[in-house]
Amino acid sequence: MSKRDRHAQILEVLGEHRVTSQEVLRELLHARGTEVTQATLSRDMRELRLVKVPGADGSGFYSVPDEWDSTPQLESLLPTLFQSAEGVDHLLVVRTMKGGAQTVAAGIDWEEWPEVLGTLAGDDTILIILRDASALGRIKARIEAMASPR
Repeated sequence: MSKRDRHAQILEVLGEHRVTSQEVLRELLHARGTEVTQATLSRDMRELRLVKVPGADGSGFYSVPDEWDSTPQLESLLPTLFQSAEGVDHLLVVRTMKGGAQTVAAGIDWEEWPEVLGTLAGDDTILIILRDASALGRIKARIEAMASPR
């Protein structure tokens, strides 16, 4: 089964059931004939931007908030909006097209890269604060690779 098909099944299951844990989701997928490892499911859930929201009874369940359905992923934003990246020590400055910085910064935040402590965005400039200066080259290269036309 392709990742796209698996993602579609996950979203179908979430539309039909209140899924309270990854294990419950895995079992519901299994009942549909889809075998998936916990690691793959965890990655899929992150890629789909699923969040656990509180229910009326206090228990949590997984959902895709409506406002995120229309938020493009970083890899679709960067080829259009990216201008350049330059950094020093723990700081990486990313320049975007005018008006694109906040959208790209939100995309970087959604990625939850462990090397990134946080982002600050203006109109066309993003400051990425890294946890460790040794990550500067990796993050710069990752962003530039995502920005390159395929």
